[in-house]
Amino acid sequence: MTRLRLQLIEKNDYMIEALKKIDGVLGVNEDGDEVQVILGVGRATTVTTAVNKILEATNNVKVGEVKIGDGKALHEKIRKQNATPIKLFFKKISSIFTPLIPGFIACGLITGIVGLLIKISPELANNEILKLAMVAGNAVFWGMNLFVGINAAKIFGGTPIIGGVLAALMTHPALADINIFGNSFVPGRGGVISVIIVAGFGAWLESKLHKIIPEMFDLFLTPLVTVIIAGVTAVLLLQPIGGAISDAIGTAATTAIQSGGALVGFILAGVWLPLVMLGIHQAMTPIHVDLISQFGVTILLPILAMAGAGQVGASIAVYFKTKNKFLKKTIISALPVGMMGVGEPLIYGVTFPLFKPFIGACIGGAFGGAFIANFTVGAATLGISGLPLAATTNNIPVYLMGLVISYIAGFIATWFIGFDDPAEL
Repeated sequence: MTRLRLQLIEKNDYMIEALKKIDGVLGVNEDGDEVQVILGVGRATTVTTAVNKILEATNNVKVGEVKIGDGKALHEKIRKQNATPIKLFFKKISSIFTPLIPGFIACGLITGIVGLLIKISPELANNEILKLAMVAGNAVFWGMNLFVGINAAKIFGGTPIIGGVLAALMTHPALADINIFGNSFVPGRGGVISVIIVAGFGAWLESKLHKIIPEMFDLFLTPLVTVIIAGVTAVLLLQPIGGAISDAIGTAATTAIQSGGALVGFILAGVWLPLVMLGIHQAMTPIHVDLISQFGVTILLPILAMAGAGQVGASIAVYFKTKNKFLKKTIISALPVGMMGVGEPLIYGVTFPLFKPFIGACIGGAFGGAFIANFTVGAATLGISGLPLAATTNNIPVYLMGLVISYIAGFIATWFIGFDDPAEL
C-alpha cells in the first residue's frame, strides 16, 4: 500500500541518491537487487500504475541482454538469489492472508462501529439493521477457513478449489455427528493452522498424482484421489495436529500476557519494529487469525500496534529538533498516515535513516505495549493499526491511552537520545 517495488537490472549509488531526492519520495529501501521506493498510501498506487504503463510501452526495448518485458523471469531469478528458507516460508504464509486483508479491515470496522453504538445505546442491540450489520461484520471470519484453504492451495501449487473443499470438509458442522475409533470430530478444530497444513498436504499430493496418473484420466482421477486421501488424512491426523498447534499458540499467548503482563507487553512492542524491518512480522498473521477464531479477539495486535505509535512520537521529536526543511516536509506528509497505522513512510523516510530516533520509537512503543498488556486489550480484526484499530478493540479508552503513552514516550526518548541532524552533516 505504501511503496513501489522495483527489480533492477542495473543499480548504482547515484541512482539511489537521485531517487531519494525526487519530490514526493519519502525514502528508499534496498533489499538485494530489489529497490523499494517509499511513497505513502494512495501515491504508491498512482505511481505504480504509471510505471507499469511505461514498462508495457517499452516492452521491446532491450537493456544490456535482458528484455524489459522479461521482468517476471528476472524477478524470479533475483528472488531466488536473495531468498532464504525462513524468508520464503514467511513470505508464503503472508501471501495466503494478504488478499484477505481488505475483508478483515471492512468487517472488523463494521463490527467495531456496531459494538460501539450498542455500548452507547444498549437498546440498539434489537435493531434489525444493526443485526444485519453484525452479520456483515462477521462474514469474513465465518468464511475464513474456506478463504484460507483456497489461497493456501494456490500458494503451495495446488488447485485452489480443492484447498477450499478440504477446508470445507474440516469445517462442516456434520462432522460433529461422526465418531470413528471412539473419537468424535470437532468441526473447525485448529482453525486456519489446520487448514494451512491440510491445504499444503493436498497440494503436495496433487502434484505427485499428476505425475503418476495417465493424462487421459488426470482430469477425473487426480481431484478425486486427492480429496479422498487428503480428506481422510486431514480429519484423522492433520486436523488433530493442527488443533494441538493452535491450542498451544492460544495458550502461550494468553498465558504469557496474563502472567507476564506489562513486562511481556514491553518486550513485544519494543522489538516489533526491528522484526518488521527483518520481515519476520509476517509470521504473526496466522496467529492473529487463530486467536480471533478461538477467543473472538487477538490480544497481541493492540500491543504490537503501540510500536507504530512510538514511531509517531519519535518523528514529532525529530520535527521539532531538525533544521532540515526537507526532513520536516517528509515528517509532515508521513505523520497522518503514521497515526492511521501505516508506518513505512516514517520508518524508511525518518526514523531508520537517522537510526537513533528508531531506537526512541522502539522505547516509546515498549511503554505503550506495557500499558496495553496490563489491561489485556483485544482487537476483533487485523490488517489495521493506529487510530482506526481503536473502534475494533474491547476497551477503546485504554487503547487510546496506550497510543498517547507511546506518542509521549517515543517523543521524550528521541528528544533525549538525540540524532545527527542532516542539516549539520
